[in-house]
Amino acid sequence: MNTLKVALVQHGCTANREENIRKSIDGIRRAAAQGAQLVVLPELHCGLYFCVTEETGCFDQAETIPGPSTEVFGALARKLGIVIVTSLFEKRAPGLYHNTAVVLEKDGSIAGKYRKMHIPDDPGYYEKFYFTPGDLGFTPIDTSVGRLGVLVCWDQWYPEAARLMAMAGAEMLIYPTAIGYDPNDRADEQARQRDAWITIQRGHAVANGIPVVSVNRIGFEEDPSGQTAGARFWGSSFAAGCQGELLVSAGQDQEEVLLVEIDRARSEAVRRIWPYLRDRRIDAYGDLLRRYRD
Repeated sequence: MNTLKVALVQHGCTANREENIRKSIDGIRRAAAQGAQLVVLPELHCGLYFCVTEETGCFDQAETIPGPSTEVFGALARKLGIVIVTSLFEKRAPGLYHNTAVVLEKDGSIAGKYRKMHIPDDPGYYEKFYFTPGDLGFTPIDTSVGRLGVLVCWDQWYPEAARLMAMAGAEMLIYPTAIGYDPNDRADEQARQRDAWITIQRGHAVANGIPVVSVNRIGFEEDPSGQTAGARFWGSSFAAGCQGELLVSAGQDQEEVLLVEIDRARSEAVRRIWPYLRDRRIDAYGDLLRRYRD
């Protein structure tokens, strides 16, 4: 069977960049030792989720591409002979920053990057202050382990993003993520949010007939301004198969390295019996380009 062994590295983050990088590297090494060919890390895994407030000093955390992170993780990819999906705060030019996922090929080179397209602006998630919306489109990244449809966090709520990646030939969807609860929310509301997050991504797998890999961080991170109760990131990293079936799932508060074998031939088999791409009424979808139908 033609399979791909994928690893999901779920960990917490602190204000200590070196400690966070060490956690990521340790997870990657553990994954490679178990035979992983592709390793996915959480969103902005080198630091705290700083978008909880609007603070100009946080821009000092941004880095160029190529830069420090791509050098460290590129060297590791080359040493271990694996493909790594990493995530960083990109400094493109003075005053121009992106939330960017970078795919590092097994020879250490940059296979490609994806700049987050959908940028949230909600209490505790003030990303519009920091990130310019992506301008690279929904373009899969070709690697030695396949064509990867890399998206980032808030993108995971949009079926259009998943569909466009699938239409461009993505063989799987990958979502580095940083999402959590408001600690002040009731337990039932927290459960609904987490369930919705899992459900919609499993729906992308079903609707497009391709696997989904979603990797979140864990742990409580406070709001330094004191205006909110902070965020408790709910972990729950998972991989789903082409019919939305859960292949592997992490806990909500444990640092874990999950391994999953993905059948490369499964998408073709599923799409032959559920040919959604064949039956799309592209002649009737023009209104999708409108904000709303009044």
